[in-house]
Amino acid sequence: MGSGKRGLLTAALTVVCAVTVLAAPGAAFAAPAPTPTPTAGGSPSPTPRPGKDLEEIREKLDKLYHDAAVATDAYNAAEEKAEKQSAEIVALAKKIDQGQQRLDRLKNQAGAAARDQYRTGGLSSTAQFLLSDDPGQFLDGAGRVLQGQQAATKLMSEMTRTQEDLRQYAADASDRWKKLDANRKTRAAAKKKIQQQIDAAEKLESRLEKKEKERLAQLEREAADKAQTAWLDTGVLKDIDGKASTQGKKAVRYATEQLGKPYVWGAEGPDFFDCSGLTSQAWATAGHPVPRTSQEQWKQLRHVDVKDMRPGDLIIYFDDASHVAMYIGDGAIIHAPRPGRTVTIAGAGSMPILGVVRPDASA
Repeated sequence: MGSGKRGLLTAALTVVCAVTVLAAPGAAFAAPAPTPTPTAGGSPSPTPRPGKDLEEIREKLDKLYHDAAVATDAYNAAEEKAEKQSAEIVALAKKIDQGQQRLDRLKNQAGAAARDQYRTGGLSSTAQFLLSDDPGQFLDGAGRVLQGQQAATKLMSEMTRTQEDLRQYAADASDRWKKLDANRKTRAAAKKKIQQQIDAAEKLESRLEKKEKERLAQLEREAADKAQTAWLDTGVLKDIDGKASTQGKKAVRYATEQLGKPYVWGAEGPDFFDCSGLTSQAWATAGHPVPRTSQEQWKQLRHVDVKDMRPGDLIIYFDDASHVAMYIGDGAIIHAPRPGRTVTIAGAGSMPILGVVRPDASA
């Protein structure tokens, strides 16, 4: 094997190995157990008062978990992109290997032609043709010369084209490698932000006493119920009577089977889910893959009016499309809410609705 081939094959294998390392998904983050925060005097910090203070804590927790959800979407998007980039690099590495093999075959053909010329005494077909005194051999030689020239031209063209292809494949692989490396940094930054937001939220909750935690959970339910009631009071449910498609029924069935499973950011089953992990896996199981993140689901899937939604449709929440749930009918959704919660059923109007998208719009 020539040194050029060894170099290209080594580069191809290096690319594939590097891709395997960079594309490895990040491990699910498990926040450390919270510890009490001491004051300057060494005693535990005072717990907040109920009432207004708890409401402020609820709002702060909502913001922290919302920011964590935004970072989770960024992480998931980077993860999805990394998988695509990895596949592209592996495909290019295979093309480099195949191109090198083709170049070797062409070089062998050229070598065979050179050896043939050597066996004929070093005279080319053209020279033999010009020196011939036999008219029949002259005409026969003319045809061979023409064929030989065409074959040589074709051989050189193929060698040149193959070499250019190899250079382009190598350049493309290098470009995708740089993008993959940049994407790795994006994932790392998103992961760090997720951890920071969840750490801050759990630290805040750890400072509450048991009764205050119970009261905080009650405030969360009351806020969700208030939002759901306001949504229902608009009369929207009277106009929603769409029937689920066959694929929509399968998606709803899958999502329903996941009830009670814990939320873990970046997870898409089978034992843990984040919000878009649940919806994307539900529709993949139904035979209709959708984008991995809530933001891409909002961007790429067909939008439908709220009054036209049917079971299986996805409801996108908040102005930044940072949360998604699946509509299951009767004004209810199934979703994976946030860290510390499990896949559950909630009111469709319990959070600010950005819009509704339909994965199987053609059904």
